[in-house]
Amino acid sequence: MKDQKIQMMEDNLNNVWNEKNSTIRIETIKKIYAEQAKLYHVGQKVKGLNSINESVTATLQNLPPDFIFTQLQPVVINNNIGRLIWGAGPQGQAPVSTGMDIAHFKDGKIKSLYVFLD
Repeated sequence: MKDQKIQMMEDNLNNVWNEKNSTIRIETIKKIYAEQAKLYHVGQKVKGLNSINESVTATLQNLPPDFIFTQLQPVVINNNIGRLIWGAGPQGQAPVSTGMDIAHFKDGKIKSLYVFLD
């Protein structure tokens, strides 16, 4: 059975950052993020589930429509911190950018997520 924290990080990549429909996306956000979770990415800081959803929507709207996020390495968990290395680019092609997500977990949910762009 896959570790719950690993699964949450993979769900975050696949079902939050790769989901263009915000109505579907918020359901995953509610499952894996704490109610007052914080998201830090590329000069932005937001707090709360709806704000996270809106921030992801804004980010996705600024990317070409065929871009997807792909996990490049296995998730690494160290106590209550997780790391996921990802690439972004056109589906089926080499990534044009890479980065990582660092998640802090508390009480079985993501308390904060830091997104780093290489």
